[in-house]
Amino acid sequence: MGDDSEWMKLPIDQKCEHKLWKARLSGYEEAVKLFQRIHDEKSPEWGKYLGLLKKFVTDSNAVAQLKGLEAALIFVEKAHVAGRTAGEVVSGVVTKVFNQPKARAKELGAEICLMYIEIEKVEVVQDELLKGLDNKNPKIVVTCIETLRKALSEYGSKIVTLKPVVKILPKQFESREKAVRDEAKLLAVEIYRWIRDAVRPSLQNITAVQLKELEEEWVKLPTSPAKQTRFLRSQQDLKAKFEQQSAQGEDSDGEDVEDTVAAVDPYELLEAVEILSKMPKDFYDKIEAKKWQERKEALEAVEILTKKPKLENGDYGDLVRALKKVVGKDANVMLVSLAAKCLAGLASGLRKKFGTYAGQVVPTILEKFKEKKPQVVQALQEAIDAIFLTTTLQNLSEDILAVMDNKNPSIKQQASLYLARSFRHCTQANLPKSILKPLCAALIKQVNDSAPEVRDAAFEALGTAQKVVGEKAVNPFLADLDKLKLDRIKESADKVELPGTRRGGSGAGDKKAAAKAPPAAEAPPKASAPPRKTQTAAASKSSSGPPKKGKPTSAAGGKAKKTSDNKEVAETELSIEVCEDLAAGVLPASCLQQLDSANWKERLASMEEFQRAAETMDKGQMPCQALVRMLAKKPGWKETNFQVMQMKLHIVALIAQKGQFSKTSASVVLDGLVDKVGDVKCGGNAKEGLTAIGEACSLPWTAEQVVSMAFAQKNPKNQAETLNWLANAMKEFGFAGINVKGFINNVKTALGATNPAVRTAAITLLGVMFLYMGAPLRMFFEDEKPALLAQIDAEFEKMQGQSPPPPIRFNKKAAAEEVGDEGEEQDEDGGAGGGQDIMDLLPRTDISDKITSDLVSKIGDKNWKIRKEGLDEAAAIISEAKFITANIGELPLTLKERLGDSNKILVQQTLTILQQLAVSMGPGLKQHVKALGMPIITVLGDSKSNVRAAAMTTLQAWVEQTGMKDWLEGEDLSEELRRENPFLRQEVLGWLAEKLPTLRTVPGDLMLCVPNLYACLEDRNGDVRKRAQDALPTFMMHLGFEKMSKAAGKLKTSSKDQVVAMLEKARAVMPAKPAAPAKAGGGKDSAEPSRAASASRSQPASDDCVDGKPEVKKVRGGAPAKKGAAGKKPPAKGAKEEEDKSGPIFVLIPNAKEQRIKEEKQLKILKWNFITPREEYVEQLKTQMATCFAKWLQDELFHFDFQRHVKAIGVMIERLESESDATISCLDLILKWFTLRFFDTNTTVLMKVLEYLKLLFAMLNRENYHLTEYEANSFIPYLILKVGESKDGVRKDVRAILTMLCKVYPASKVFPLLMDGTKSKNSKQRAECLEELGCLIEGYGMNVCQPTSAKSLKEIAVHIGDRDTSVRNAALNTVVAVYNACGEQVYKLIGNLSEKDMSMLEERIKRSAKKTAAAPAKQSVAERSQREHPTNPNATFLRKPAQEDPNKLNQARQNTQHSESSHPSIPKEFQLDLDMIERDQSRVCELPDLVQHKLDELLEPIMIPEPKIHSVSPHFDELHNSTASTINFVISQVASGDINTSIQALAQIDEVLRQEDKAEVMSGHIDQFLIATFMQLRLINSTHMADERLDKRDIIKLYSCIIGNMLSLFSMESLAREASMGVLKDLMHGVITLMLDSRVEDMEDGQQLIRSTNLLVIRVLEKSHQTNMISALLVLLQDSLVTTAGPPKFSELVMKCLWRMTRHLPETIHSINLDRILLDVHNFMKVFPKEKLKQLKNDVPHRTLKTLLHTLCKLTGPKILDHLSMIENRNESELEAHLRQVVKHSGNLSGLKSDRGNEKGGLRTEERMSKAKVSDILSEIFKKIGSKENTKEGLTELYEYKQKYSDADLEPFLKNTSQFFQSYVERGLRMIESEREVIPQHGVDSSLSSNTEELKPAVYYERLKILRQRQGLENTSRQGSGGGEDEPQPRPPISSLLSSKPSVASSTDMLHSKLSQLKESREMYQQEHNAHSNSPSHAHTRSASPAANLDDLKKRLERIKSNRQ
Repeated sequence: MGDDSEWMKLPIDQKCEHKLWKARLSGYEEAVKLFQRIHDEKSPEWGKYLGLLKKFVTDSNAVAQLKGLEAALIFVEKAHVAGRTAGEVVSGVVTKVFNQPKARAKELGAEICLMYIEIEKVEVVQDELLKGLDNKNPKIVVTCIETLRKALSEYGSKIVTLKPVVKILPKQFESREKAVRDEAKLLAVEIYRWIRDAVRPSLQNITAVQLKELEEEWVKLPTSPAKQTRFLRSQQDLKAKFEQQSAQGEDSDGEDVEDTVAAVDPYELLEAVEILSKMPKDFYDKIEAKKWQERKEALEAVEILTKKPKLENGDYGDLVRALKKVVGKDANVMLVSLAAKCLAGLASGLRKKFGTYAGQVVPTILEKFKEKKPQVVQALQEAIDAIFLTTTLQNLSEDILAVMDNKNPSIKQQASLYLARSFRHCTQANLPKSILKPLCAALIKQVNDSAPEVRDAAFEALGTAQKVVGEKAVNPFLADLDKLKLDRIKESADKVELPGTRRGGSGAGDKKAAAKAPPAAEAPPKASAPPRKTQTAAASKSSSGPPKKGKPTSAAGGKAKKTSDNKEVAETELSIEVCEDLAAGVLPASCLQQLDSANWKERLASMEEFQRAAETMDKGQMPCQALVRMLAKKPGWKETNFQVMQMKLHIVALIAQKGQFSKTSASVVLDGLVDKVGDVKCGGNAKEGLTAIGEACSLPWTAEQVVSMAFAQKNPKNQAETLNWLANAMKEFGFAGINVKGFINNVKTALGATNPAVRTAAITLLGVMFLYMGAPLRMFFEDEKPALLAQIDAEFEKMQGQSPPPPIRFNKKAAAEEVGDEGEEQDEDGGAGGGQDIMDLLPRTDISDKITSDLVSKIGDKNWKIRKEGLDEAAAIISEAKFITANIGELPLTLKERLGDSNKILVQQTLTILQQLAVSMGPGLKQHVKALGMPIITVLGDSKSNVRAAAMTTLQAWVEQTGMKDWLEGEDLSEELRRENPFLRQEVLGWLAEKLPTLRTVPGDLMLCVPNLYACLEDRNGDVRKRAQDALPTFMMHLGFEKMSKAAGKLKTSSKDQVVAMLEKARAVMPAKPAAPAKAGGGKDSAEPSRAASASRSQPASDDCVDGKPEVKKVRGGAPAKKGAAGKKPPAKGAKEEEDKSGPIFVLIPNAKEQRIKEEKQLKILKWNFITPREEYVEQLKTQMATCFAKWLQDELFHFDFQRHVKAIGVMIERLESESDATISCLDLILKWFTLRFFDTNTTVLMKVLEYLKLLFAMLNRENYHLTEYEANSFIPYLILKVGESKDGVRKDVRAILTMLCKVYPASKVFPLLMDGTKSKNSKQRAECLEELGCLIEGYGMNVCQPTSAKSLKEIAVHIGDRDTSVRNAALNTVVAVYNACGEQVYKLIGNLSEKDMSMLEERIKRSAKKTAAAPAKQSVAERSQREHPTNPNATFLRKPAQEDPNKLNQARQNTQHSESSHPSIPKEFQLDLDMIERDQSRVCELPDLVQHKLDELLEPIMIPEPKIHSVSPHFDELHNSTASTINFVISQVASGDINTSIQALAQIDEVLRQEDKAEVMSGHIDQFLIATFMQLRLINSTHMADERLDKRDIIKLYSCIIGNMLSLFSMESLAREASMGVLKDLMHGVITLMLDSRVEDMEDGQQLIRSTNLLVIRVLEKSHQTNMISALLVLLQDSLVTTAGPPKFSELVMKCLWRMTRHLPETIHSINLDRILLDVHNFMKVFPKEKLKQLKNDVPHRTLKTLLHTLCKLTGPKILDHLSMIENRNESELEAHLRQVVKHSGNLSGLKSDRGNEKGGLRTEERMSKAKVSDILSEIFKKIGSKENTKEGLTELYEYKQKYSDADLEPFLKNTSQFFQSYVERGLRMIESEREVIPQHGVDSSLSSNTEELKPAVYYERLKILRQRQGLENTSRQGSGGGEDEPQPRPPISSLLSSKPSVASSTDMLHSKLSQLKESREMYQQEHNAHSNSPSHAHTRSASPAANLDDLKKRLERIKSNRQ
């Protein structure tokens, strides 16, 4: 029991893995209870058992295993994380549970597998179960098959993938175990239940007995479809639906059966067979043999191979060509049959993959139908039918149409029968009217053929078409047929039985389609539209009397050729007698009598009566033809009196408008109307008549008739006016249905006319046509003369960008029908709109006969030159033909081979030819996509970028013509993506990412690309991964998240998690689905009803679809509603616009701006960077604005009329305050739009823009908004362009805006942009930019000069020599501003100037200095602040000096320079003007309030305000944090020319640095701060020290503040490490210069300062980034050796610093970047080679470098040679040679030592290593002791060495030296030891080599205590400290001396505190020094006494304090 009690105490999860089975059993039982209690699927408790689950199911104890299985089942059912365990658990179940004797165990195991399937792990479970079938234990195999059967039975064939199951089934039937065979039989029955006969082909090879048994079982199965009974977790909605259905009864079974049956294709279950390699080797020789027997043998061998039901994809091109040749040319009919069978086999085995070859084979087979022998015809029929299933009717339609006119009746008959069979496989969707129309036209001709078999075949084909797409779709094409023929077609239609409608006839099929349409359709409104159209069409037909009149119009609109026939059918021509009788019935007798009277007055009276009668006549009773014939009666159209003629023409219009006016009637009058159209008096009425006829008979027909009549006569006036009428009519009617081809030749004639009016009219007409047709129209006129072409182009240019007006007139009769027909037809074409139609109109040449076999063999020749010749010829043929048909013979296959040519030049040439083909062939290119298009994609994988670029251009050219659908169909694209070629993948994915978002729908085959897309997401190539990620959202947009995540489920677990995470991300950025239809909307709507076509085609892509719909509906209402609709529409629209304008003009979309920034960073969109804005930038901006600008505002902003821009900006100004948040959220887009306006020439707009910008920046400043980099960079550079504008007003405003800009964007970032502006060619711009730079330097100090002061000033100084006076003056003024800021140093910064320029500068500086002296010394604060911040934004003159006297600027600058008060540009909060405080009592009280606020903001972490940014995500906060900007400002004051200002700033920064919790706000500002500091050091050194007027105590005070700050900063390693190399170099330069400055030493307290500096140097060396430090010292040493100008000891001190760094290398070696250091050493050695170094006065630099390299070699060994990666031409580097030598030497040494060590035996490796180094190190140290200069350093190193290695033996080194030397060494070591006991030295020399240990502050305080006791000061408390002497404390906090609110620290307090600390630290160092000064350089010391100036300052502060109280 002892054991029991132990395990019983364990937690459940530990029990479950205990070694005792009882413990495990108990654990499993408790786990079951625990799992049942947990209701949260995401509870952390589940995670504990993840790793144990496999042990649950594989427990070795049967009893425990049973309980473990129960627990595992509950876990899988309830835990969210269970899916992760699927693989291992199911594998465990298969191997350890399915072999158990207990049935319960197997049952639980199977249930676990099924539960895993339920939680979406079907693939994993299925894989494991199928692996189990290979197990040797039959029990396991049986249970696996049984589990698969259960899974299939419950989940169905849609969840369980049957292909792998069916594949292994035959093998199980062969098992020796009966149990396995029986279980396999049950599984086969279950599979049959789901997929019926689809399983048969896979089981053909099992034994006959087994097959018979199966057949018997299959027969017993019920015929009702199998139903899914268990559902996945993701299918819960489906489950609910099924339950609901079963409750209501089995209503919708039928649907699901068909779905299920259709879902499994036997072909899919088969394994593909590879046959190309199995073909006879001599096949191609034999097939060409002369003996037919040999040819037969070859074909028979191939026939056997092609009988395989599924073939592996491959290149069958050669085989297909060989078979095609046999079919087409072999005389032996038996061989033709064999070849046809082979082709049929290939087509059915390859399916869609054969589509590539279909276009080549079909024409040959169709031609071969001339054979009469039945077996040949049958074989050909089988082949062509099999081929049809591999392609589409659209691809084959041209080939079929080509043979329909063949003379041979057999060919015509078989082509029609083939069409009939093909139609059966089509549906309404894939048999659009665009294909049906030409086929029906051809079949109608055959219906009238003389051969009865041809007629029968045609009837069958038409009947089948009618059955498939319905009578409604086919009847318009059958208008010419008589009733008998129509009845025959109907009869044929009734006989046809379609494959899909076996069970319920067509009605059932239709119902089913209708039922399924709503859920399946992507746009429900569209799905429901066709039925509505149908009803309206039918209704209108039935109500409008005889239908015949309606039909012809629709037919005529479609096909021009038939118009002549249609007239007779529409209305028979009546004889004149009949007409007179009819007219007499409706017209008064007098009217008829006077019609041909000789008196014109009578004729006029007659006309008046005629008109009255016509006006009152009823529409149904008006005999139109009779009336117009009466009008044409003599004198008819030859009427001489214009009044009568006008009336006559008016009556024609009236009749056409009121009556049922047919084309027959129109033909009577048209000639007369055309004759009068050019008449001055009657022309207007004639045009009115023509328009009315256009409404009655459709404009396309009328236009064609009128134009041909006009050009049949010679009257140029008539021709010109006809064209003018037509141009106007097109605008009124729209362009729908116009047959351009019909009158294009007449237009060409007009263009060549001698009469200029005719030419002008023709060009005007072309302009109108261009509105509708676009660029393709120009193709018709390519051959015209250049002068004429120029005129046409000019007209087109005028129309560019305009949209066609909406139609206001419509064809009355055809309205109802054409709304439906045309709309649907073009909709099905994919809304290609005008462009594609035009391509169809072009006259095309058939070039197939020119593609001879010689040319083909040339292109395929072995010699590349001949191949090139062949390609040249092909290109010439295409370019000569201009427009070609789709039939290009064998060219596709030949060109395909060339795309893989080894010669890249030929590949590129082939690509060029393919581009040519695309343009020449137009839409016909579609049928070549598979054969020629896909190989273009393969070329995208080429390694050469120029070839890839050419391939991409070709691909884009093809897609333009073919659309994307054909490219995405089939497996070809996924096959391409499967190639593991990074280039190909990148290009294809990029292309898809670009194209997919523009598509409305895509073929389902796109899903095949998804696995390859996922593979690309994990590709080794980063670019491929990026492109795949970009493409992911576009795939998801079409396929949906669900499908894609399901596909991801099939990936490996490691990949899956990654991909699923990416899918989630992609889901967030997925392009919105509605956006795609909106884009296509322009195109699709354009193809809607013929009436609305032109209007909607003009709609821009961004138009709201909702606006378009009501218009279409109104149109559909039929003729009566027409006028009302047209009249009411505009006011309604206007009202809507007004309503819109009242809403917000900007839409606030969260995170939209960040998304735009992100997209620009990722280069998904164009970066806003251009010299002049190109069209794509404007388009991009439009697209971006569409989401967040009110639509009406966007229209105004992009209107071509500038007045609209002014109006829009006015509205924006009005709404600026009320919509400030939204304005800020769209700020980037607003600013970008303004940049576009800067390129306009219109001053009105520009002034309005500047007005808005001033108000905008004022608002941004009030809102405390800071511009982002993205916003600034896309706006400021373009604003700077305008600063050079010639108009003063503009320049003044721009300068005002730049001033305001610095309040919302750092001046230091504006500075570089202005610097770029100085490079302009515009001298005004250069001058203004320079002036602005001067103002910035004056206002913000030198810190504003970015990137560096020197670089900026050199560029500014160049302009002193400019030829423009204003530029020269501006440059001089700017340099003077710099001089005022940093004194004489300006000469160093500006570099070398020419003598002339330098003398000008010096003169200017002198003059500015004189004016300063003359100027009044002080100014009131009010004046200063007023000058600094002009209240009026227009008051730029305050900033900018007058041009006449450039020196006024300097005067203004100098007035405020060097006054006792602080620098004028510093805001008052940061000033401390003691004089003013003392003098002006009234102001004293105001000061602290200002101060308190700012310091709180800076110093209190809790009070740091939230960034005041609008709708910007968190990662932008640091950019705009007000704390950061405050710190920037304070740092900029550190470099101020005014000492007090600088001290103020340093005191504030020190306050931050001293508190660890606040110091982190300085992070990111360290370099900036250090730059400001060393600039201040330089300023003191060059200017202040030389200035006699300055009190030296002030300088010491400033130095002390700087050193104190630096010590605080470099005591924090995290901040110190941020300092960069360049900054450290400059800092060390400044600090070392200070240490060596003799002027400082001579000052009071100077020695103390130098000691502090020394301490600082040590701190900097220790704490800063070691790599940066060593690099900085090396560069500094190099510079100091190059220039001999500096102090002599400078380089010596730099080397001492280097030695110190070298000494620390053993500790720091792992943290430094060796490559960088070695690069710096290499650069040093390039400047100072070994020889040059040795020539220097002393050899210390040489030794220093050697020591550094030696130490590095020792520490890293030979590996150091791997760190020379950054050195170019390393072989030439002296460094490498040196390192090799050192490494070799040290290697030998260590070898010797180690050998010796081995002899002595047992020495540790570490000791051996150290001994190997001893000799080197000690010899180096003794050398130093021996040298005069370095003796002290050598002794210190020796002492430290002895401390480190106490057992080191110095005897060998001392024994050869003199006694004096030995005693000197001993004495030195003792002395160092005594020093080290107390405290290290801080002298210049000694401290650099002092002990390196880091001492904590407490140690220093302890030592300080001892020192104070020795001096008798132990009882005095430290000044300013709150604590007693015994408690060592950190530096004291600021005591509030002034403020009445003690919690708020003011800058005065801070200064006081700072000074007291400095004083205190000085005392401390003084004491130390007095006690322990050993160095001779420290002889001159002072006693510790407070500085006089500090006391003085303190007194003044006390006085102020008392005044306040």
